[in-house]
Amino acid sequence: MIIKQDIQAAFFDVDGTLLSFEKHIVPNSTQDSLAELHRKGIKIIIATGRSAMNLNEISMLPYDGIIGLNGTTCVLRDGTTVSHHAIPHEVFIRFIELAKRYDVAVSVEGNAGVFVNQVTARVEEMSRMIAQPLPQIRDLTQIFIPGETSQLCLFADNQTEIEIISQLPLLSSSRWCDVFADINVAGVDKGTGLCEMVNFYGLNPSFTVAFGDGGNDIPMLRRAGIGVAMGNACENVKDHADFITGTVDDDGIKYALQYLGII
Repeated sequence: MIIKQDIQAAFFDVDGTLLSFEKHIVPNSTQDSLAELHRKGIKIIIATGRSAMNLNEISMLPYDGIIGLNGTTCVLRDGTTVSHHAIPHEVFIRFIELAKRYDVAVSVEGNAGVFVNQVTARVEEMSRMIAQPLPQIRDLTQIFIPGETSQLCLFADNQTEIEIISQLPLLSSSRWCDVFADINVAGVDKGTGLCEMVNFYGLNPSFTVAFGDGGNDIPMLRRAGIGVAMGNACENVKDHADFITGTVDDDGIKYALQYLGII
């Protein structure tokens, strides 16, 4: 049984977990809770579909490292690389060909930002959801960096996503909302990122706690010693959690950490 003094690291998703989709801020209770984790010497790791350079809204938090782009880029806060899993260039070219065939918007995401091949209603909805500017339209073949780019996004419905990904066995897809799917190297996710970070720090994955709300958080919740689903999570995510807490705006992170005896 895990007790409070055993917890060595805490992992947190960003959108829908640390940041509210309604207010787009980190609640004061969450800031105070992470400050307490930091005082206790517990490693704080951000685990997100965003890049490590796109975390301005949580810059006040005392985190130690980042599992970025759904586990494909793990770095320390100072930028030191822990692991990186790039998408092969030839696979990317095939992905772009399929996107054109299905006439869907796609994006390339990295430290330079997010760029799309076209702006559609789904792209606009994504920007509204996370309170970010619309991505710039670019020729994505000029944006993709071989050996570096590790995440693409597909702005399509579930059926189109399945049809496209079925033709790309080296890639996998995951969602944290209905608007788009994140596309990464197959076999890499937030769960593998958790393992890479605890290995780097020499910790025990059984003595970790992870918080999330989206489908892309499920691998992380399952790998952590304690997986916590936010109250605003979908039912599938809750089904894979050890504990269900309140929503972001209802002080869900503080409640869980206190209930579990971690702070």
